[in-house]
Amino acid sequence: MTQFFEAKDGARLAYRDEGTGLPLLALAGLTRTMGDFDYLVPHLPSGVRLIRMDYRGRGESAHTGSDTYTVAQEGKDAIDLLDHLGVERAAVLGTSRGGLIGMVLGAVARPRMLGLALNDVGPELERAGLEAIFDYVGRNPAAPDHAEAAARMAKVLTRFEGVPPSRWLSEARLHFRETPDGLRITYDPALREAFLAAFEGETPDLWPLWGRMSGMPLCLIRGANSDLLSAANAARMVAAHPGMIFAEVPGRGHIPFLDEPEAVAAIREWLIACGL
Repeated sequence: MTQFFEAKDGARLAYRDEGTGLPLLALAGLTRTMGDFDYLVPHLPSGVRLIRMDYRGRGESAHTGSDTYTVAQEGKDAIDLLDHLGVERAAVLGTSRGGLIGMVLGAVARPRMLGLALNDVGPELERAGLEAIFDYVGRNPAAPDHAEAAARMAKVLTRFEGVPPSRWLSEARLHFRETPDGLRITYDPALREAFLAAFEGETPDLWPLWGRMSGMPLCLIRGANSDLLSAANAARMVAAHPGMIFAEVPGRGHIPFLDEPEAVAAIREWLIACGL
């Protein structure tokens, strides 16, 4: 059941807190909601407390303006949520944007973390993958309904292989709302302005940030067909932290759904390393 809390600046943010045991803070992708992890839920082992949230400007959370839609602010909101719940430490699983937030937390709030798992993201992102996001972020789809949106996803997202129509329909329902005027995105269109602004000018070097993630259980899941995280950069990430858990999911682009056998096995192994 969705609940709400107030961040330190008063923003009303949505979250879910399910299960008991090892706290697992799941952080979604850029334009996504806590529904990002719906596919993973049935595969989580017992003894996991899943905590997830809609970032400000997404899903059921308050729209607070493009200036506040930043990785730094979303990291602060994640810590505010843990404080609200009285959770001292959590394992952090970050999908895409959520993984960047997780790396920032690993640098500035290490005592709050039991471990970090990244879903198809790292300290260096491919320009082609970013430009694909530039094309759609903040824009409503042309499809009139979920069925048509699902059909278009199946045709356009060619880096995903063997995905059944039912999954594409689930994706369409997660990411778009049906209205009398057609489909609408489930987030503040002003996110486009914030996202584009973040990539103006010289791209910061995040490899030193990744180097600081040592000392806690780490996991990386990569879509074998990803256009955002290259195979070479994934290998470099693993080389920087020998012994970290790594899984490549065949037939998946950006991002794996996390219910694939390879992803599930890696997450389970990582949770055990985090203390499950």
